[in-house]
Amino acid sequence: MCGIVGVLGNHEAAPLLVEALKRLEYRGYDSAGIATVNNGQLDRRRAVGKLVNLSDLLVHEPLAGKAGIGHTRWATHGAATVSNAHPHKAGPVAVVHNGIIENFRDLREQLAAAGYAQESQTDTETVALLVRQAMDAGAGPVEAARQTLKRLHGAFALCFLFDGQEDLLIAARKGSPLAIGHGTGEMFVGSDAIALAPMTDRITYLEEGDWAVITRAGAEIFDDHDRRANRAETRIQIDATRIEKAGYKHFMAKEIAEQPVVLAAGLQHYTQGSADGGVNPALHLPEGVDFTGVDRIVLVACGTASYACHVAKYWFEALAGLPCDIDIASEFRYREPPLSPTQWAVFVSQSGETADTLAALRYAKEKVARVVSVVNVPTSSIARESDLTLPILAGVEVGVASTKAFTSQLMVLALMALKAGVDRGRLDADALAGHLAALHALPGLMNHALGQSAEIAKLAEELARAQDILFLGRGPMYPMALEGALKLKEISYIHAEGYASGELKHGPIALIDAQVPVIVLAPRDALFDKTVSNMQEVMARHGKVLLISDAAGLAEAGSGTWATLTMPAVDAIFAPILYAVPAQLLAYHTAIAKGTDVDQPRNLAKSVTVE
Repeated sequence: MCGIVGVLGNHEAAPLLVEALKRLEYRGYDSAGIATVNNGQLDRRRAVGKLVNLSDLLVHEPLAGKAGIGHTRWATHGAATVSNAHPHKAGPVAVVHNGIIENFRDLREQLAAAGYAQESQTDTETVALLVRQAMDAGAGPVEAARQTLKRLHGAFALCFLFDGQEDLLIAARKGSPLAIGHGTGEMFVGSDAIALAPMTDRITYLEEGDWAVITRAGAEIFDDHDRRANRAETRIQIDATRIEKAGYKHFMAKEIAEQPVVLAAGLQHYTQGSADGGVNPALHLPEGVDFTGVDRIVLVACGTASYACHVAKYWFEALAGLPCDIDIASEFRYREPPLSPTQWAVFVSQSGETADTLAALRYAKEKVARVVSVVNVPTSSIARESDLTLPILAGVEVGVASTKAFTSQLMVLALMALKAGVDRGRLDADALAGHLAALHALPGLMNHALGQSAEIAKLAEELARAQDILFLGRGPMYPMALEGALKLKEISYIHAEGYASGELKHGPIALIDAQVPVIVLAPRDALFDKTVSNMQEVMARHGKVLLISDAAGLAEAGSGTWATLTMPAVDAIFAPILYAVPAQLLAYHTAIAKGTDVDQPRNLAKSVTVE
């Protein structure tokens, strides 16, 4: 979602702000802007589209000053126009905002009645006008901001800059993440550590309801009751925030290719040593991951992460006999699900800041035995508010369409399911060793799958001409069909749907004709014969079938398909992790063939911090 950066520096702020905003491009945005204070004068520049448009504007209309704020906007209220772009300015204050002010309409009416008219369509301008109103009534910048914060309902991360104040930023956070960076005689504000990494490795994360008065001498932080608060300063690993394409044309291509290494490193981390002193790896999950006495779990997530949960449901129930529910986070709390003190709630999020998932976590927190998070950012809001956190260790993922984070989520969830099987007496030592060996074989198998990239690129030329594409799978490959369709939709803009193979004849088969490619994900497993029967139904109606299977499966399926892709043989239960690779490559190469923006597809954001 929107990116925020603030600088109180010793050097010109504009280049620092633009560079920091570039590091936040992965979040997704449709306009950008910065504001600075120079010789006491507050001024701003804004542009629609990519950051290069803002950079071009700054060449012709430069902004001087060593104090400033910047923003990349993902439109919520109002279209992507210059007037709706941030920073918003009202008299002596400029503000940047991530989130949604839910009561902005009421506030806007109150402001209009008092003579403060709004020029944009945004909820954010209301915040700037409230501060201006308070300052017109005699309040100083800090008091005006404090009064304004008390009037806001909703989710927000805010950073204020004031006319005549070259050594002051005010930052606030409620529902949306915000961090303060510490330098030597300099201070910074950012949506996340990635934005601040080139400037500092010393970070303080604001907690829910916090607001801070920031000068070059430091930050004074207050909680939501305006009491002084001590928040820990942490050091981030600069290498962990590095954003480089490393020779790849797109971040997505790089992140797909990184999966074998990332998965191997994650498995090594979570399966260190062995229980008997031998060479076989043993589970090494965080203390507290003990499923003894747990009678049910609920898995909650959004988007791709929800499909990881869907796969994990099969694992928890098959390996551990543990009943498992899956919920879309945006629906979870609104249906008021019955929760009990004998169950766990597991929340999965790449960013750890997903607004719907965080809200669902807060709903469940007092109702279940334990709240567990599976996240890529161990300092994120979801991680900090969980009882237990299992980092997926995927490293920074820049591409909006999740790839390595997805397979890393699957890896962690698979290990959790194995631990549940052990704790509940469903898996003995030999069974556990066999499953761990199967997981450790996956990085090598993924390398083999990546070797199919050139062949997939040729198939993608044909897929790029389709208007509709269907994905089919059975068992744990069903959620992989959903994920494959989502990937294709996200970056190629082709309409695609995933279905359980057995459901095809209950309606979707009406869509089949010679123009509709059908991608079948079918390793040679216990359900393979049934999947092939469904595939035959498609081919009987002239559907173009792309069958993705192992050599044994392709041989058994026979002829009649439009095309095939050969995957290595894999332990059936963990096949979804391997089959994620061809699904990702199909989406990637189809998007390349269509010429769409692979890393930053239209209308999408990497970190969705609004509901």
